[in-house]
Amino acid sequence: MSNTHPLLQTELTQRLGCRYPIVQTAMGWVSDANLVIATTKGGGFGFLAGATIEPSQLEDEIKKVIEATGGSNFGLNFHMFQENAMQCVELAISYRLKAVSYGRGPDKETIGRLKAAGVLCIPTVGAVKHAIKAVQLGADMITIQGSEGGGHTGGVPTTILLPQVLDAVDVPVIAAGGYSTGRGLAAALAAGACGIAMGTRFMMTTDSPTPQQTLERYLAVQDTQKIRVTLAVDGMRHRMVENAFIHKLEGASPMRKLLIALSSARQWKRETGMTFGHMLKTFFKAVKEDPAQMSQVVMSANQPVLLQRSMVKGFPDEGILPSGQVAAAINELVSAPELIAKIAGDAETCLEVLCQRAATGQALEEAS
Repeated sequence: MSNTHPLLQTELTQRLGCRYPIVQTAMGWVSDANLVIATTKGGGFGFLAGATIEPSQLEDEIKKVIEATGGSNFGLNFHMFQENAMQCVELAISYRLKAVSYGRGPDKETIGRLKAAGVLCIPTVGAVKHAIKAVQLGADMITIQGSEGGGHTGGVPTTILLPQVLDAVDVPVIAAGGYSTGRGLAAALAAGACGIAMGTRFMMTTDSPTPQQTLERYLAVQDTQKIRVTLAVDGMRHRMVENAFIHKLEGASPMRKLLIALSSARQWKRETGMTFGHMLKTFFKAVKEDPAQMSQVVMSANQPVLLQRSMVKGFPDEGILPSGQVAAAINELVSAPELIAKIAGDAETCLEVLCQRAATGQALEEAS
């Protein structure tokens, strides 16, 4: 921390204990122990993707990061609808992890347990009302993701969402959606964020477990319009790289989509060991909360299996390719530590230029 430029020392670096205000988000099938280790060693803060790590392997992944980095200065992501959600909570507490992140978050009582154990709660939101609600439940920090971001994303661009949330809440705000450079970090800090969070950019590094064939598909995208939002996967806004499979899914009849969803659900059940009872419980809970979303609940079974086809098995045209639009601006794969160092260095330069402009302006004003 002592060697970090003062302009990059923020509430994020202070509270999370990392050198730079740069967060590696938890991407399903991507954010494994190796990526988190590389991020941590590079001075950033990484989250393990607890939602897609086998429950029987999760504790070992946590131990692997601790042994490689010498501490528990990293985070764990989970969703309350996953069957082992409470396992994630217990592991985060028992191993004294620095933070947890989540989307559809835990209740106030569970958040209270985490906070009492010193685990920071950092949900990700895509709307102002969700940020306000998250803080009311006890969030310590908020990550906002603008519509440019990958995977499930809202409809408000980062440049609009960030100032709205900064005005609405009194906790530190991390900006996500569209970031991959030092200029982006400098802009976010200048706007009032305490740091940036990146998913796509970390996925497109040499430390990512993503198969080479899939990475090459991401690198080949040069047009941001080819990284678009679709509702075809699970009925919700989902930004991904356009491919033949998405065209097929979008053109399928409702019955065909239902058959695909049910087939995926059975495969997901086999691969995760999820009990039939838990599947039913999850389904009926979602329907009870919002009956209008029944089709989304059924179709959501598609996502884990379709992600595996591309992100694990290496068939980029047979599954889905979640991605932020920023992938179209990335032309090479570097290591996570190299990426972090480059972003931090460029951000320092940008911020120093701003400071120099301010100093020059003040000098001219005093001389006039």
